[in-house]
Amino acid sequence: MLGRPALPKPALIPLLALALLTLGVLALGTGAVRMGPWEVLQALGAPRDETHARILYELRLPRILVGALCGALFAASGAILQGVVRNPLASPDIVGVAAGAGLAAVFTLILLPRAPAWALPVGAFGGALAAFGLVYVLARRAGEVLPIRLALIGVAVEASLDGLRRLILVRADDSIAQALIFLSGTVYGADWERLFRVLPFAAVLIPITLLLHLRLDVLSFGDETAKSLGMRLEPARLAALALGTALAAVAVMGVGILGFVGLIAPHAARLLVGPGFRLLLPSSMLLGALLVVGADTLGRGLVPPLEIPAGLLTTLLGAPYFLYLMRKAGRVR
Repeated sequence: MLGRPALPKPALIPLLALALLTLGVLALGTGAVRMGPWEVLQALGAPRDETHARILYELRLPRILVGALCGALFAASGAILQGVVRNPLASPDIVGVAAGAGLAAVFTLILLPRAPAWALPVGAFGGALAAFGLVYVLARRAGEVLPIRLALIGVAVEASLDGLRRLILVRADDSIAQALIFLSGTVYGADWERLFRVLPFAAVLIPITLLLHLRLDVLSFGDETAKSLGMRLEPARLAALALGTALAAVAVMGVGILGFVGLIAPHAARLLVGPGFRLLLPSSMLLGALLVVGADTLGRGLVPPLEIPAGLLTTLLGAPYFLYLMRKAGRVR
Protein backbone atom coordinates (compact mmCIF):
# COMPACT_ATOMS: atom_id res chain seq x y z
CA MET A 1 0.00 0.00 0.00
CA LEU A 2 1.38 3.40 -0.98
CA GLY A 3 3.07 5.34 1.84
CA ARG A 4 3.76 2.32 4.07
CA PRO A 5 7.12 0.61 4.49
CA ALA A 6 7.50 -2.59 2.51
CA LEU A 7 9.33 -4.29 5.38
CA PRO A 8 7.50 -5.52 8.49
CA LYS A 9 7.54 -2.82 11.14
CA PRO A 10 9.64 -4.79 13.67
CA ALA A 11 12.34 -5.18 10.99
CA LEU A 12 12.84 -1.41 10.93
CA ILE A 13 14.39 -1.42 14.40
CA PRO A 14 17.50 -3.47 13.51
CA LEU A 15 17.84 -1.37 10.36
CA LEU A 16 17.83 1.79 12.47
CA ALA A 17 20.40 0.21 14.80
CA LEU A 18 22.59 -0.61 11.79
CA ALA A 19 22.22 2.96 10.52
CA LEU A 20 23.29 4.27 13.94
CA LEU A 21 26.33 1.98 13.97
CA THR A 22 27.31 3.10 10.47
CA LEU A 23 26.90 6.77 11.39
CA GLY A 24 28.99 6.16 14.50
CA VAL A 25 31.90 4.85 12.41
CA LEU A 26 31.65 7.87 10.09
CA ALA A 27 31.45 10.20 13.09
CA LEU A 28 34.61 8.70 14.57
CA GLY A 29 36.48 9.70 11.44
CA THR A 30 35.10 13.24 11.24
CA GLY A 31 36.87 16.27 12.66
CA ALA A 32 40.05 18.30 12.40
CA VAL A 33 41.94 14.99 11.94
CA ARG A 34 39.98 13.04 9.34
CA MET A 35 40.04 9.26 9.09
CA GLY A 36 38.37 6.91 6.64
CA PRO A 37 36.06 4.11 7.83
CA TRP A 38 38.77 1.48 7.38
CA GLU A 39 41.27 3.59 9.37
CA VAL A 40 38.69 3.96 12.13
CA LEU A 41 38.08 0.21 12.31
CA GLN A 42 41.81 -0.45 12.35
CA ALA A 43 42.38 2.09 15.12
CA LEU A 44 39.57 0.55 17.18
CA GLY A 45 40.72 -3.03 16.65
CA ALA A 46 44.50 -3.14 16.32
CA PRO A 47 45.79 0.44 16.37
CA ARG A 48 49.04 1.10 14.53
CA ASP A 49 49.01 4.86 14.97
CA GLU A 50 49.03 5.88 18.63
CA THR A 51 47.78 9.40 17.80
CA HIS A 52 44.73 8.08 15.95
CA ALA A 53 43.98 5.67 18.77
CA ARG A 54 44.14 8.44 21.38
CA ILE A 55 41.90 10.71 19.31
CA LEU A 56 39.31 7.96 18.96
CA TYR A 57 39.32 6.55 22.49
CA GLU A 58 39.88 9.72 24.52
CA LEU A 59 38.00 12.33 22.46
CA ARG A 60 35.56 11.03 19.88
CA LEU A 61 34.23 7.70 21.19
CA PRO A 62 32.92 9.02 24.54
CA ARG A 63 31.50 12.06 22.74
CA ILE A 64 29.53 9.89 20.30
CA LEU A 65 28.31 7.58 23.06
CA VAL A 66 27.12 10.53 25.19
CA GLY A 67 25.36 12.07 22.19
CA ALA A 68 23.65 8.81 21.21
CA LEU A 69 22.56 8.02 24.77
CA CYS A 70 21.20 11.50 25.50
CA GLY A 71 19.47 11.66 22.11
CA ALA A 72 17.74 8.38 22.94
CA LEU A 73 16.67 9.73 26.35
CA PHE A 74 15.23 12.92 24.86
CA ALA A 75 13.33 10.90 22.25
CA ALA A 76 11.91 8.45 24.81
CA SER A 77 10.78 11.39 26.92
CA GLY A 78 9.06 13.00 23.94
CA ALA A 79 7.30 9.76 23.01
CA ILE A 80 5.91 9.37 26.53
CA LEU A 81 4.75 12.98 26.78
CA GLN A 82 3.10 12.92 23.36
CA GLY A 83 1.22 9.79 24.36
CA VAL A 84 0.14 10.96 27.81
CA VAL A 85 -0.83 14.48 26.70
CA ARG A 86 -2.26 13.02 23.46
CA ASN A 87 -0.72 15.79 21.39
CA PRO A 88 1.85 15.20 18.62
CA LEU A 89 3.29 18.67 19.31
CA ALA A 90 4.24 17.74 22.89
CA SER A 91 7.90 17.55 23.86
CA PRO A 92 9.96 17.76 27.08
CA ASP A 93 9.56 21.54 26.90
CA ILE A 94 5.86 21.21 27.61
CA VAL A 95 6.44 20.22 31.24
CA GLY A 96 9.05 22.92 31.84
CA VAL A 97 12.07 20.62 31.72
CA ALA A 98 14.23 22.79 29.47
CA ALA A 99 13.50 26.10 31.20
CA GLY A 100 13.81 24.59 34.68
CA ALA A 101 17.17 23.04 33.81
CA GLY A 102 18.41 26.27 32.24
CA LEU A 103 17.40 28.45 35.18
CA ALA A 104 18.96 26.03 37.67
CA ALA A 105 22.19 25.94 35.64
CA VAL A 106 22.43 29.74 35.74
CA PHE A 107 21.74 29.85 39.50
CA THR A 108 24.35 27.13 40.09
CA LEU A 109 27.08 29.14 38.37
CA ILE A 110 26.12 32.40 40.05
CA LEU A 111 25.73 31.04 43.58
CA LEU A 112 28.53 28.44 43.36
CA PRO A 113 31.11 29.92 40.97
CA ARG A 114 33.90 27.67 42.28
CA ALA A 115 31.86 24.48 42.37
CA PRO A 116 33.28 21.39 40.61
CA ALA A 117 32.34 20.67 37.00
CA TRP A 118 29.68 18.12 37.92
CA ALA A 119 27.68 20.71 39.88
CA LEU A 120 26.31 22.35 36.70
CA PRO A 121 24.62 19.24 35.20
CA VAL A 122 23.45 18.04 38.62
CA GLY A 123 21.91 21.45 39.29
CA ALA A 124 20.21 21.32 35.87
CA PHE A 125 18.83 17.88 36.70
CA GLY A 126 17.31 19.17 39.94
CA GLY A 127 15.89 22.22 38.18
CA ALA A 128 14.19 20.08 35.54
CA LEU A 129 12.48 17.92 38.15
CA ALA A 130 11.45 20.97 40.20
CA ALA A 131 9.91 22.63 37.13
CA PHE A 132 7.87 19.51 36.41
CA GLY A 133 6.65 19.45 40.00
CA LEU A 134 5.52 23.07 39.67
CA VAL A 135 3.66 22.38 36.41
CA TYR A 136 1.95 19.31 37.87
CA VAL A 137 0.81 21.12 41.03
CA LEU A 138 -0.57 24.06 39.05
CA ALA A 139 -2.29 21.78 36.53
CA ARG A 140 -3.99 19.65 39.19
CA ARG A 141 -7.62 20.56 39.86
CA ALA A 142 -10.28 18.59 41.72
CA GLY A 143 -7.89 15.69 42.20
CA GLU A 144 -7.03 15.19 38.53
CA VAL A 145 -4.86 16.62 35.79
CA LEU A 146 -6.42 17.12 32.35
CA PRO A 147 -3.95 16.78 29.45
CA ILE A 148 -4.99 20.07 27.83
CA ARG A 149 -4.61 21.93 31.14
CA LEU A 150 -1.20 20.34 31.68
CA ALA A 151 -0.08 21.44 28.22
CA LEU A 152 -1.25 25.04 28.63
CA ILE A 153 0.24 25.47 32.09
CA GLY A 154 3.43 23.77 30.95
CA VAL A 155 3.86 26.29 28.15
CA ALA A 156 3.18 29.18 30.56
CA VAL A 157 5.66 27.91 33.17
CA GLU A 158 8.26 27.24 30.46
CA ALA A 159 7.94 30.80 29.16
CA SER A 160 8.06 32.32 32.66
CA LEU A 161 11.16 30.40 33.76
CA ASP A 162 12.88 31.08 30.46
CA GLY A 163 12.14 34.80 30.78
CA LEU A 164 13.58 34.83 34.30
CA ARG A 165 16.71 33.04 33.07
CA ARG A 166 17.20 35.60 30.29
CA LEU A 167 16.78 38.47 32.74
CA ILE A 168 19.47 37.02 35.02
CA LEU A 169 21.83 36.47 32.08
CA VAL A 170 21.42 40.08 30.94
CA ARG A 171 22.51 41.34 34.38
CA ALA A 172 25.22 38.71 34.94
CA ASP A 173 28.92 39.25 34.24
CA ASP A 174 31.09 37.45 31.71
CA SER A 175 31.80 34.57 34.09
CA ILE A 176 28.40 33.14 33.20
CA ALA A 177 29.66 32.13 29.73
CA GLN A 178 29.84 28.48 30.83
CA ALA A 179 26.09 28.49 31.36
CA LEU A 180 25.55 29.91 27.87
CA ILE A 181 27.58 27.06 26.36
CA PHE A 182 25.59 24.53 28.39
CA LEU A 183 22.26 26.07 27.41
CA SER A 184 23.15 26.02 23.71
CA GLY A 185 23.11 22.20 23.78
CA THR A 186 26.45 20.74 22.84
CA VAL A 187 28.31 17.45 23.01
CA TYR A 188 31.61 19.33 22.91
CA GLY A 189 34.04 18.15 25.56
CA ALA A 190 32.04 15.04 26.45
CA ASP A 191 34.37 12.53 28.08
CA TRP A 192 34.18 9.18 29.81
CA GLU A 193 33.43 10.88 33.14
CA ARG A 194 30.33 12.52 31.67
CA LEU A 195 29.22 9.25 30.10
CA PHE A 196 29.52 7.40 33.41
CA ARG A 197 27.62 10.22 35.11
CA VAL A 198 24.62 9.68 32.81
CA LEU A 199 24.87 5.92 32.27
CA PRO A 200 23.62 4.67 35.69
CA PHE A 201 20.42 6.73 35.39
CA ALA A 202 19.87 5.60 31.82
CA ALA A 203 20.49 1.96 32.75
CA VAL A 204 17.58 2.17 35.22
CA LEU A 205 15.17 4.44 33.33
CA ILE A 206 15.34 2.90 29.83
CA PRO A 207 14.39 -0.67 30.87
CA ILE A 208 11.56 0.71 33.04
CA THR A 209 10.31 2.73 30.06
CA LEU A 210 10.34 -0.29 27.75
CA LEU A 211 8.58 -2.49 30.32
CA LEU A 212 5.75 0.02 30.74
CA HIS A 213 4.75 0.08 27.06
CA LEU A 214 1.32 -1.49 27.71
CA ARG A 215 0.40 1.08 30.37
CA LEU A 216 1.51 3.88 28.08
CA ASP A 217 -0.68 2.44 25.32
CA VAL A 218 -3.69 2.50 27.62
CA LEU A 219 -3.02 6.09 28.71
CA SER A 220 -2.77 7.20 25.09
CA PHE A 221 -6.24 5.76 24.34
CA GLY A 222 -7.94 8.46 26.44
CA ASP A 223 -9.26 8.89 29.98
CA GLU A 224 -12.55 7.06 29.53
CA THR A 225 -10.94 4.04 27.89
CA ALA A 226 -8.23 3.88 30.55
CA LYS A 227 -10.82 3.99 33.35
CA SER A 228 -12.96 1.33 31.66
CA LEU A 229 -9.91 -0.96 31.57
CA GLY A 230 -9.50 -0.60 35.33
CA MET A 231 -6.52 1.76 35.37
CA ARG A 232 -6.13 4.18 38.27
CA LEU A 233 -5.80 7.15 36.00
CA GLU A 234 -4.12 9.86 38.06
CA PRO A 235 -1.39 7.73 39.67
CA ALA A 236 -0.64 6.16 36.28
CA ARG A 237 -0.51 9.54 34.54
CA LEU A 238 1.71 11.03 37.26
CA ALA A 239 4.09 8.06 37.04
CA ALA A 240 4.30 8.37 33.24
CA LEU A 241 4.89 12.13 33.36
CA ALA A 242 7.51 11.73 36.08
CA LEU A 243 9.26 9.06 34.01
CA GLY A 244 9.24 11.25 30.90
CA THR A 245 10.59 14.19 32.90
CA ALA A 246 13.33 12.09 34.49
CA LEU A 247 14.45 10.84 31.06
CA ALA A 248 14.72 14.40 29.74
CA ALA A 249 16.41 15.65 32.92
CA VAL A 250 19.13 13.01 32.66
CA ALA A 251 19.65 13.93 28.99
CA VAL A 252 19.99 17.61 29.95
CA MET A 253 22.55 16.60 32.54
CA GLY A 254 24.62 15.04 29.74
CA VAL A 255 24.38 17.45 26.82
CA GLY A 256 22.49 20.53 27.95
CA ILE A 257 19.33 21.67 26.19
CA LEU A 258 18.97 20.14 22.72
CA GLY A 259 15.93 21.68 21.10
CA PHE A 260 13.31 19.64 19.24
CA VAL A 261 14.94 16.19 19.57
CA GLY A 262 12.06 15.09 21.81
CA LEU A 263 9.60 16.35 19.20
CA ILE A 264 11.07 15.19 15.88
CA ALA A 265 12.26 11.68 16.76
CA PRO A 266 8.99 10.33 18.28
CA HIS A 267 6.91 11.86 15.50
CA ALA A 268 9.12 10.33 12.80
CA ALA A 269 9.04 6.98 14.62
CA ARG A 270 5.25 7.09 14.78
CA LEU A 271 5.15 7.53 11.00
CA LEU A 272 7.41 4.49 10.59
CA VAL A 273 6.02 1.98 13.10
CA GLY A 274 2.67 3.36 14.24
CA PRO A 275 1.46 4.53 17.67
CA GLY A 276 1.99 1.31 19.64
CA PHE A 277 4.62 1.90 22.33
CA ARG A 278 6.16 -1.58 22.00
CA LEU A 279 7.80 -0.49 18.73
CA LEU A 280 7.46 3.28 19.13
CA LEU A 281 9.81 3.55 22.11
CA PRO A 282 12.85 1.68 20.71
CA SER A 283 12.48 3.24 17.26
CA SER A 284 12.14 6.73 18.81
CA MET A 285 15.28 6.19 20.87
CA LEU A 286 17.28 5.03 17.85
CA LEU A 287 16.07 7.98 15.77
CA GLY A 288 16.89 10.38 18.62
CA ALA A 289 20.40 8.93 18.84
CA LEU A 290 20.78 9.23 15.05
CA LEU A 291 19.61 12.84 15.14
CA VAL A 292 22.01 13.97 17.88
CA VAL A 293 25.03 12.04 16.58
CA GLY A 294 24.29 13.28 13.06
CA ALA A 295 23.96 16.91 14.21
CA ASP A 296 27.18 16.70 16.24
CA THR A 297 29.06 15.08 13.33
CA LEU A 298 27.81 17.73 10.92
CA GLY A 299 28.78 20.47 13.37
CA ARG A 300 32.32 19.08 13.59
CA GLY A 301 32.72 18.47 9.87
CA LEU A 302 31.37 21.67 8.29
CA VAL A 303 34.14 24.14 9.15
CA PRO A 304 36.88 22.29 11.06
CA PRO A 305 38.53 23.00 13.45
CA LEU A 306 35.60 25.26 14.45
CA GLU A 307 32.55 23.45 15.79
CA ILE A 308 28.85 24.29 15.51
CA PRO A 309 26.85 23.22 18.61
CA ALA A 310 24.56 20.27 17.97
CA GLY A 311 21.71 22.14 19.68
CA LEU A 312 21.87 24.88 17.06
CA LEU A 313 21.58 22.37 14.22
CA THR A 314 18.71 20.43 15.81
CA THR A 315 16.87 23.73 16.35
CA LEU A 316 17.43 24.78 12.72
CA LEU A 317 15.96 21.44 11.67
CA GLY A 318 13.24 21.28 14.29
CA ALA A 319 11.76 24.78 14.01
CA PRO A 320 10.44 24.38 10.43
CA TYR A 321 9.34 20.82 11.25
CA PHE A 322 7.37 22.17 14.21
CA LEU A 323 5.68 24.75 11.97
CA TYR A 324 4.83 21.97 9.51
CA LEU A 325 3.22 19.91 12.28
CA MET A 326 1.23 22.94 13.46
CA ARG A 327 -0.11 23.55 9.95
CA LYS A 328 -0.94 19.86 9.58
CA ALA A 329 -2.73 19.81 12.94
CA GLY A 330 -4.69 22.90 11.94
CA ARG A 331 -5.83 21.27 8.68
CA VAL A 332 -6.92 18.12 10.51
CA ARG A 333 -8.85 20.18 13.09
